[in-house]
Amino acid sequence: MSSENADAGAAADGAAGARETGPDGGQPVWDVVVVGAGPAGASAAYAAAVAGRKVLLLEKAELPRYKTCGGGIIGPSRDALPPGFELPLSDRVHAVTFQLDGRFPRTRRSRRMLFGLVNRPEFDARLVEHAQKAGAELRTGVAVSRVEQHGPAVPDRRTVAVVLADGETVLARAVVGADGSAGRIGAHVGVKLGQVDLGLEAEIPVPRSVAEDWKGRVLIDWGPLPGSYGWVFPKGDTLTVGVISARGEGAATKRYLEDFIARLGLAGFEPAISSGHLTRCRTDDSPLSRGRVLVCGDAAGLLEPWTREGISFALRSGRLAGEWAVRIAESGDAVDARRQALNYAFAIKAGLGVEMAVGRRMLSVFERRPGLLHAAITTLRPAWRAFADITRGTTTLAGLVRGGGIAHRALEMLDRRIDTSAGVGPAGRGVTPRGDKAAEPEERAADTRGEDAAPASDAS
Repeated sequence: MSSENADAGAAADGAAGARETGPDGGQPVWDVVVVGAGPAGASAAYAAAVAGRKVLLLEKAELPRYKTCGGGIIGPSRDALPPGFELPLSDRVHAVTFQLDGRFPRTRRSRRMLFGLVNRPEFDARLVEHAQKAGAELRTGVAVSRVEQHGPAVPDRRTVAVVLADGETVLARAVVGADGSAGRIGAHVGVKLGQVDLGLEAEIPVPRSVAEDWKGRVLIDWGPLPGSYGWVFPKGDTLTVGVISARGEGAATKRYLEDFIARLGLAGFEPAISSGHLTRCRTDDSPLSRGRVLVCGDAAGLLEPWTREGISFALRSGRLAGEWAVRIAESGDAVDARRQALNYAFAIKAGLGVEMAVGRRMLSVFERRPGLLHAAITTLRPAWRAFADITRGTTTLAGLVRGGGIAHRALEMLDRRIDTSAGVGPAGRGVTPRGDKAAEPEERAADTRGEDAAPASDAS
């Protein structure tokens, strides 16, 4: 792909007439239908449209829409963006202040940018625009009720029926589910979860003097609850302040956020938005497909278990899902479709799956010894370099461990001391059966008011 314009032109030429009509010459059949227009869905739609397929992108909300997310764009995310994509950065991060539940603050600095920060509504909308320019058709305000691969709504074995909430049926040769971890498509595929966490976040407008103090610097606070941490991400005249911890600790997580904001000296500023969100990690044996239906991003439970970073996982898995959905759409029978779906699963597990496995080990260490990790990253230059390399995208957690050296030896030593569970994170961590509504009060628990205490700075 030499340029975005060339891609879009080729896609438009190839897509013309690519949508087939049904067996009786009636209802049209799309090559690929993507459900969900977040980073995973937009990436899948772009990848399939660039390949010249006729793609329909469905989104239940109207765009742009808010998403509870820090908005950090690390190296792997930048590398997975469409050619010519210009990041709408609100800030460029060159410094990180680390602290251990408000104590022992130290700031590490870098001459080169570590990662960028975006506002998700703008970022997501721009991704969707690129998918549209590549030839994908967008429909918003459309909720999916269910997916059928057999039955009266399905005209033949090469077709999937996507049934909308209003009763309309959309037909496709392949479907990509990117509708979130509690979406319909993941339920259809049978995605299994091994770790569920609750994130609470506040978007806090601040005066220019406060914003200038944070410009180019983020704060990471290793929290008081096992596996928890908090963050401050500056975005112009707004600070994104949030915390995350295991589901089931809703009241304690809310107190952590309130105390965190109080220590930061931000209690006097009224949040523009207060929100909550559940993040869910797949188990190692969770399916990634069913018939002609693939899942990616949050819908597949794909995110880094330790940091719960999900944007890069969404972009990378979405691109792969779009590419393999094209192959499934071209499959003439169930056997070949199954072969292509297995190839997609192999590609996910060989890359993102390995990163998740290392993230699971890191989370197990972090839950038990947060002070150890804080000491390492604030006092040991190799640990800081590893953090910087990961955020810039020159390596990954998995790459560090597989490459041997100090990171590999340290993790092996800690593994011998800590009994890790199967799956992603501690087995059953925050998990309840799919569809359980018990989490809803936790997701609404983001009332964010606190008080002041700016973090100390120790340049290095």
